[in-house]
Amino acid sequence: MTAVTDDTDGMDGMDGVAGMDGAAVRDGAADMDGAAGEDRAQGLDGVGGDGGVTGVEGAAPGRWDDGLIARRGAARAAARSEQSGQAAPPVVAPSDGSREADDEYDGLLSGGAYGGRLRGRLDALRELVGLSRTRLDAATLAEAGRVLDEAAARRRLSARHTVVAVAGATGSGKSTLFNALAGVQISDTGLRRPTTSSPIACSWTDGAAGLLDRLGIPGRLRRRPAPPGFRDEALNGLVLVDLPDHDSAATAHRDQVDRVLTLVDAVIWVVDPEKYADAVLHERYLRPLAGHAEVTFVVLNQVDRLPGDAADLVLDDLRRLLDDDGMALGEHGEPGATVLALSALTGEGVGELREMLGQFVQERGAAARRLSADVDGAAARLRPVYVADGRRPPELGERARADFTDRLAAAVGAAAVGEAAEREWRRNAGQSCGTPWLRLWRWYEAHRALGSGIDPISGRTPAEGQEEEITARQRVEQAVRTVADEAAAGLPAPWAQAVRESAVRGAAGLPEELDVLAVRAGVPRGRPPKPAWWPAAVLTQASMTLLQLFGGLWLVGQIVGVLEPRLLPPVLVMLAGIVGGPLVEWACSVAARGPARRYGQDAERRLREAAAACGRARVLDPVSAELMRYWEVREQYVAVTGLSTTGR
Repeated sequence: MTAVTDDTDGMDGMDGVAGMDGAAVRDGAADMDGAAGEDRAQGLDGVGGDGGVTGVEGAAPGRWDDGLIARRGAARAAARSEQSGQAAPPVVAPSDGSREADDEYDGLLSGGAYGGRLRGRLDALRELVGLSRTRLDAATLAEAGRVLDEAAARRRLSARHTVVAVAGATGSGKSTLFNALAGVQISDTGLRRPTTSSPIACSWTDGAAGLLDRLGIPGRLRRRPAPPGFRDEALNGLVLVDLPDHDSAATAHRDQVDRVLTLVDAVIWVVDPEKYADAVLHERYLRPLAGHAEVTFVVLNQVDRLPGDAADLVLDDLRRLLDDDGMALGEHGEPGATVLALSALTGEGVGELREMLGQFVQERGAAARRLSADVDGAAARLRPVYVADGRRPPELGERARADFTDRLAAAVGAAAVGEAAEREWRRNAGQSCGTPWLRLWRWYEAHRALGSGIDPISGRTPAEGQEEEITARQRVEQAVRTVADEAAAGLPAPWAQAVRESAVRGAAGLPEELDVLAVRAGVPRGRPPKPAWWPAAVLTQASMTLLQLFGGLWLVGQIVGVLEPRLLPPVLVMLAGIVGGPLVEWACSVAARGPARRYGQDAERRLREAAAACGRARVLDPVSAELMRYWEVREQYVAVTGLSTTGR
């Protein structure tokens, strides 16, 4: 078989066809992708004589074809068309990393079957990763970052090419199928295993150098298919890559397979009747890549070795295994993997595969479908850290806020402060409206309490106060834990942990700040305000005291003989003062209940509001911000999955 070589090696004007039996068309110059050979094979005049391209090994990738060859080829084609009276063919601009390729690839992403939806999902994934970096570890976001990097790298490269890898196990005949599709002996075949040690690429058209550079395939392993006259034009744009055996004994070969499979647009899995059910194939590759069914071909090779209906039976069993792997099958017009049987050795079914590949390549949607499947896979891996199985959406409701406020109020002793303020109001009323003798007794009790270390307002000893302070601190900690658990309920583990950590950080120093608030906003300093009836009550009580004193002096005067002895009047006067004093004090205490209660309630309300404001600023607001951040990333995750945001 005669093949065309693109081996320029800096020699100008080499137009001819190299007669190398069984040899493939080579891209001898590194990263040149055989464009010059393509022009010569189409019968165009050589470019070497007038400053043609020299194929120097190691030339800068993607820079050799600057449009010069294309423009000259188009000019020559136009000249010949004018001579023959036919219209000149349209010029196809180079697409290897050019602006035209970017625009075309943009059209693929924005105008194809996936359209702006894929672009939106990639943008959402990028935003999701950015918002999650401070909450999730790098290992969790690694796959999403890889997908974004690969999407950006693929976008910069040719949109007119579809990279398809041919993968399979040892002895499956994938290299034979590769050669059959190329129409020329490119990949070595034989009994020696492994036969293929490095990926070999075959490009049907120019401009794929950047894609092959991305795959890490050197220029010496880049080939061209059969001569132009024998090529299938429907495969124009196809870049076929023959991979090493995925079950090779050489670890480096398996690593190369794993690396390239993450970079290609589609995969042809070649299986044989003996190892089509191999656990390594299904568990390591097909099952994890089940979401990539639309860009997957599964070919049962070597059916010529199966007698009678055995091929159909094996093919049905293969479909069953793929279904068990979760890989959708493209049957009855539904999207999914393509499954067919053929014999690369005899050519049976190869034409059908070539036809399917031609239609697949001409659609130019493989790259977008591969990216969409990669995004689906990344979203599936991220689901446990963004979606929980809680029965209700995580939120910090009014009930949780009210419970937290009540717990802080109890911790700071708001109710006790209100009661103390009420007692203080009543004590002040009793001091002003009570009898002098009762006030002397209360003064004595207050001094006795101070001597014993008892707080006259709270009625607690210092030890009891310290114990109450410890209890209050525990109440604050319990309140923070409770509200954090309430807010984190229903959240995925990383975000629940972030909510609890934000609550703990905010609670640092909260008990001390509440203690300061209890002093500042607790029982008001100074005497409570006096109601309008207070002066009248004080004057009445003073009158009762004067009556007691007057009656007593009157009685003493009669006893000593200064006054006329009349016992009944002074006794009645004294009795009126003695009875009237407590009666006035009782009336004042009854009248003071309402104002004292309101005064205590105001003190409790002020302290409760101060404690609530402190707790809100230190705990509730950070927790709410963390929940808001979660809902923000959750919305981005929903956008990544492409699902509706309703119902969450």
